[in-house]
Amino acid sequence: MQVSFACTEHNLKSRSEDRLCGLRTAPNGNYTSHGSVKTREGSGPRQTPHGHAHMKEAIGRHSSMKYRNLGKSGLRVSCLGLGTWVTFGSQISDEMAENLLTIAYENGVNLFDTAEVYASGRAEITLGNIIKKKGWRRSSFVITTKIYWGGQAETERGLSRKHIIEEIVRAMTFVINQGMAMYWGTSRWSAMEIMEAYSVARQFNLIPPVCEQAEYHYFQRDKVEVQLPELYHKIGVGAMTWSPLACGLITGKYSDGVPECSRAAMKGYQWLKERVNSEEGRRQLAKIKELHLLADRMGCTAAQLAIAWCLRSEGVSSVLLGVSNTDQLLENLGALRVKCTIIEIDALLGNKPHSKKELRA
Repeated sequence: MQVSFACTEHNLKSRSEDRLCGLRTAPNGNYTSHGSVKTREGSGPRQTPHGHAHMKEAIGRHSSMKYRNLGKSGLRVSCLGLGTWVTFGSQISDEMAENLLTIAYENGVNLFDTAEVYASGRAEITLGNIIKKKGWRRSSFVITTKIYWGGQAETERGLSRKHIIEEIVRAMTFVINQGMAMYWGTSRWSAMEIMEAYSVARQFNLIPPVCEQAEYHYFQRDKVEVQLPELYHKIGVGAMTWSPLACGLITGKYSDGVPECSRAAMKGYQWLKERVNSEEGRRQLAKIKELHLLADRMGCTAAQLAIAWCLRSEGVSSVLLGVSNTDQLLENLGALRVKCTIIEIDALLGNKPHSKKELRA
C-alpha cells in the first residue's frame, strides 16, 4: 500500500492561513497512497482575503484551467496535475523537467505528484530543486508524494499487508499534527480498506483520508466509476487518477509494435511490453484506432479526448499527466477545450461498468 501527503510552507509549524498541504501513503495489503491534511488545531478549512488573493494569482495564469476540491476537503487543486513517474530523475534531463514544470505552472497547474520510489528518490530531489530555484509563492501550488517501500530490513518495511489499518491512520494523523503534511490519502487501496480507515479515524478521533489515487482510463473503469463515487458521497473521499493514456497505449504509439524510445522498451517495463503484445492488448489497440477516428471528427487528438473523458467522471478531483516533452504537455493541456461525447465513446468501448443499484433497476 502507499500513502500520499500534500504541503506548502517550508515551516508548517508556524503556518499562515494561506498555506497549502501535503499527501502521503499508508500500509495495507495492496498498494496504497495516503493524502494530506489542511487544517490544524481542530479548525476547518478557511479562506482569508489573503488566501483568496493568492488563489486568484494562481488561477489568473490560465483562464481555462478548472479547479476542484480534493474530495470534500477544503483543498483546491487544478483538474489536471503533473506527475513525475518514469520521467523526472530518469527518462528526461533536469533541464526538460524544469521546462515542463514551468509550462504546467504557467498554464494553471497547481498540483505536482511524486513518490519516494520514483527513480530511487531522484524524482523527489529533482522536483524539489526546481521548485526551490523558481521561487514561486508556496501557497500557489500543492505537492503530493507517496511512501511505501522504505528500507530492506523487515522492521523498515512498514506498509505491508501485515500491518493494521489503525497504525496507518494514527501515523498519518501524527504527520499532519506535526505540520509535515496537511492531508493524507490512499493509493491503490480497495474500497473496503478505505472505509475501514475512515471508520478507525472516526472511532479514535483521528484524521481520515481525503482521496484515493487510482488508475483510470478507457480500459480501467470499475473502481473510479462505481466504487469511488459511493465513497465520495458517503465519506467525502475524492479520486486523483493516473495513467489517462494507459501508459501511452491510447496515443497509438504501439499500433505497429513497441518503438525503441517508448516506455515499454525501457528496462523494468517488460510487464508493459507483454501487455501491449497480449491478446487483450491487440483488442484494445483495435478500439483505439476507432477512437482516433472519432477524435479526428471532433477536431482534437486521441490523447486530448481520453483526458477529457477522464475529467467528466463524478468525484474525480484531478487527472495526473505523465509527459516527457513540452509538445506532449501542451497537447494534453488542450484537453480542457474538448467537449466529450460520452454516449458515443461508451458505445464504441462497450465496457461501461454498472453499479449494484443500476443492475437491480
